[in-house]
Amino acid sequence: MSGFTKEPIKVVAENRKARHDYFIEETYEAGIALAGTEVKSLRAGKASLRDSYAEVSNGEVFVHNMHISPYEKGNRFNRDPKRPRKLLLHKQEIRRLLGQTTQKGYTLIPLRIYFKRGKAKVEIALARGKKLYDKRESIARRDAQREIARELRGRERDR
Repeated sequence: MSGFTKEPIKVVAENRKARHDYFIEETYEAGIALAGTEVKSLRAGKASLRDSYAEVSNGEVFVHNMHISPYEKGNRFNRDPKRPRKLLLHKQEIRRLLGQTTQKGYTLIPLRIYFKRGKAKVEIALARGKKLYDKRESIARRDAQREIARELRGRERDR
């Protein structure tokens, strides 16, 4: 085993609703182009991925509706909290995502924002929307799992 250790990842924001509303097919890790005050605000944990999405335009990927709160001490250097932000991906990945989103009805959804080796990263997912009956099925499956776990804990306690 070499001297590599798993670097810590500090998760800033997570889009939990995405896993409920979409089938996640593939995930990609992308860098994100930010202003200095946005990075400081992210380090303070002031970000939200609610209702955010990504799209490919002109050979670049942008994330829209991602809210990064203005930094308190940023005054004039603060940017618009919901401005589109460029994601940094390899050209091959962008081409692949463009093909998938235009042809097969997939969409790009940011799942979480985190810091890895001091750099802000966004995990985006190639996702397909769930229908209402799919959501109900997922909820029923999760409830059944909880019930099984509860029964097993009850049996362990009785021994």
